[in-house]
Amino acid sequence: MGKKKLIIHDVNKSFVVNGQSVDVLKDINLEIGEGEFVVIVGHSGCGKSTLLKMIAGLEKNDTGILSVDGKEVDGPGMDRGMIFQEHRLFPWMSIEKNVQLGLKGLSKEEKRKLSDQYLELVKLSEFKKAYPSQLSGGMSQRAAIARSLVSQPEILLLDEPFGALDALTKIELQEEMLKIRERFHNTMIMVTHDIEEAIVLATRVVIMSARPGRIKEVVDIDIPYPRDQETKMSDRFIELKNHIWGQVYQEYLEVRK
Repeated sequence: MGKKKLIIHDVNKSFVVNGQSVDVLKDINLEIGEGEFVVIVGHSGCGKSTLLKMIAGLEKNDTGILSVDGKEVDGPGMDRGMIFQEHRLFPWMSIEKNVQLGLKGLSKEEKRKLSDQYLELVKLSEFKKAYPSQLSGGMSQRAAIARSLVSQPEILLLDEPFGALDALTKIELQEEMLKIRERFHNTMIMVTHDIEEAIVLATRVVIMSARPGRIKEVVDIDIPYPRDQETKMSDRFIELKNHIWGQVYQEYLEVRK
C-alpha cells in the first residue's frame, strides 16, 4: 500500500449499560491506505458502526490511538465525510440547500457551483429545487452522497448506506460508488451486513468477531475492477463469499452458545 491515511492502534471501546461496563471493541489494529475501499462485516452488535463513528470523530476511543495522516482524531473534521443508512436530509430545505449545508466561507455563487457539480454527479440536477419528501429512497440517498462529497473529504465513511433500499436501486448505487471512487480516489470505509455487496465494492474485507469486536481476519479481494453483476457468477467471487460467510456464521454460532 502507499501512504497510510488511517492508523488504528490498540483501540478499545466500552459502554456503560445498566451500571456495568460492557466491552464493545477490543484491541483493534488496522491500517488503511490512501484510495482503499475497506468494508467491515460481522455479526450484529460486534461494534462495526461504533468503529466507523470513532473514525468519524463522533465517538471517542477509550484507549489506543486512532490517527489520520499522523494526526490523532479528536472530533469530526472536513477531511472525513459520513453517509448513514437514513439519508438525514433536513425536510424543510431543498435538495440544493441540503447539499450546500456543510460549505462554509464561500459565496452563494461558489456554493451553487459546487452543489450543481455534485448533484450532476449523482444524477439529481433536475431535482435540486425539490424537497426530500418529493424524492424516492434511492434519490434521497443520492442527495446524501452529494452532501458528503461536496466538501471533498479525503475519507468517506459509509454506515450501511444501501441497507434500506430495494435490490435494483442498491445495485445501481453500488455501481455509482465505484465510479465515484475511480474518479476522486477517496479512501472509503464501509459497514455492511451484505457479504456480496462487500466483495463487489472492497479492496479488502475486515471480518469482525462477535462482541467484544476484534478483527478476526482481513481478506484481500483480488478480483479486478470494474466489477459488475457477472462478477458474482465467477468461481473466485463464490469462493470469497463462502469463506467470508463461513467466518461470520461461526461468530453467530458463538453468540448462540
